[in-house]
Amino acid sequence: MIKKPIIGVLLDYSSQGGFSSRPHHALRCSYFEAINLAGGLPVGLPYLSEAIGDYLDYIDGLLVPGGFYSFPSNLYGQAQHGDEIIHPRYAFENALTLSALQCDMPVLGICAGMQVLAAARGALLHKSIDRELHTLYDHLNERPAEEPAHPIKIEHGTQLHTILGVEHLDVNTAHNEALKTVPETIMVSAWAPDGIIEGIECLDQQFAIGVQWHPEFFIEREGPNLKLFRAFLSACQKGTVT
Repeated sequence: MIKKPIIGVLLDYSSQGGFSSRPHHALRCSYFEAINLAGGLPVGLPYLSEAIGDYLDYIDGLLVPGGFYSFPSNLYGQAQHGDEIIHPRYAFENALTLSALQCDMPVLGICAGMQVLAAARGALLHKSIDRELHTLYDHLNERPAEEPAHPIKIEHGTQLHTILGVEHLDVNTAHNEALKTVPETIMVSAWAPDGIIEGIECLDQQFAIGVQWHPEFFIEREGPNLKLFRAFLSACQKGTVT
C-alpha cells in the first residue's frame, strides 16, 4: 500500500500575542492545506532540539515556512556579539535544516524558509530591502499576500523550471529581507525584475528548493504553485511504500 508522505512543517513561534499571552507555537493553515491538497500528510514540528533525530526518522520531507523574526547578526555580515540573543525559531530551524540536508531529505523553503536554506549553505542576507536596495516594488507590502504583486523570471535548466513548466510567473510578496550572496553550492533559479532573488536550489541535494514568494496562497486551482507542492511530495514519496 502506498502511504501519503509525511511532511514535517516547522511551526512558528511567538513569546506573546493574540493567541496567548504566553510563549506559543502557531502557523497559518494555508501551509497544511497546501500539503494536504497536494497529497501529503502535514505534521507540525515544535522546537525540541533533542528530538531532531526522531523527527527526521519519522518524516519524509521538511517544509520550512515564512515568518517575521530577526536572524543572527552574522547572517547580515555583521559581527555577532557574545551576548546576542538568538531567536528561538532560528536556533532550532537552523539545526533542523542542516540535519535534514545532511541526510539528503527533501526540503522546501518558503520566504524566510528560503533564506534559512540559503544561510545553511553560507549565504548572507540584506536585512532591509527598503533601506539597502533600490527596487521596483515594495517587496513587503506591494499588495496583500493573497494577490500577485510582481512577475519573476525562472531560469531554464533549473529544477524549478522543470517543475513549474513556465518561464515567467506572477507571484505575491511579503518579505523584508533578501539574499545578498549565494554560495557555489546553490543555484539561483528565479529572479524578480529588480534583481531580488526569488528562487534557489541546492546543487548537491536531490530536492532542496527555496522560493521567496508564498505558493501556498495559490493552490486552490491547477497551476505552477500546486505543481511545486506535488513535485516536493513526489521527492518525498521514496520510502513510503509498505
